[in-house]
Amino acid sequence: MRVRVLQARQRVLFEMPKGIEIREAHFPGRAPIDAYGNGGFRFADMSHRGSILMLPSGVYAWDVEEGDPLDVEKFLRVIDEAQEIEVLLVGTGRDIRPLPAELKTVLRAVNISSDPMSTGAAVRTYNVMLAESRAVAVALIAV
Repeated sequence: MRVRVLQARQRVLFEMPKGIEIREAHFPGRAPIDAYGNGGFRFADMSHRGSILMLPSGVYAWDVEEGDPLDVEKFLRVIDEAQEIEVLLVGTGRDIRPLPAELKTVLRAVNISSDPMSTGAAVRTYNVMLAESRAVAVALIAV
């Protein structure tokens, strides 16, 4: 009997998961934004704390906070999907901030029109354009 218990325990040890797997936050699809504020966003019956990119391939966590520089490197995922994006709305936080000239030049070079606005305005505009089936993407800094 004791041997069976030990064998059962060994099987359980070998079948236990290896640990927590941390994956990049990603929602594979397009969804309107239901709510924003309090440091995050609600969409598709889920919530996300922090900034997000909403692209044709889905929704991604975006490591940008209000006041961070908006350099080209932060928009590489957007540039990778340029063929499916006509308009990029950039929610720059509570206040409107202009996009750096270098970023606007790179976006124009891949045929993306960019429009900075407050995060609230970007959320509302994105939802309307998404409902119209427009080729829109949005980069939203959490407020």
